[in-house]
Amino acid sequence: MMHMTLYWGKTVTLLIDSWKTNSWPSYLLTLLACFLFSAFYQYMEDRRLQFKAITSTPSAPASTAAPLLVKLSGSRGGRLARFVNAVLFGVNSAIGYLLMLSIMSYNGGVLLAIVLGLSVGYFVFRAGDEEIVAVDSPCACA
Repeated sequence: MMHMTLYWGKTVTLLIDSWKTNSWPSYLLTLLACFLFSAFYQYMEDRRLQFKAITSTPSAPASTAAPLLVKLSGSRGGRLARFVNAVLFGVNSAIGYLLMLSIMSYNGGVLLAIVLGLSVGYFVFRAGDEEIVAVDSPCACA
């Protein structure tokens, strides 16, 4: 039976039925995996934002005749950069949703491992991102 409230204990089923912990070593390895996976999420987000900043070109001022229309770059390199950025966004979104589903196991240790991993990953990989302001989505996991 799945827990519907936050609980503390070494017995947890994470994401799939075969990922179950029944002993302290397996539980601690699971917490380490959650920590590393969430730090990797921050690393991937940093790489995605860096790639987007490198490949984006400043847009020309919009015409007053059609202020809502934006001219898209028709070059092959521009399309490839947009494709790679979309793939990076998709991978990062998938990681974010898997982290969210892991937290929904309602295990307190898993919650702390993921929050600590996100915090440490932000400190290590993204603390210098103040100059790059790119808000694609207000959702924390996207």
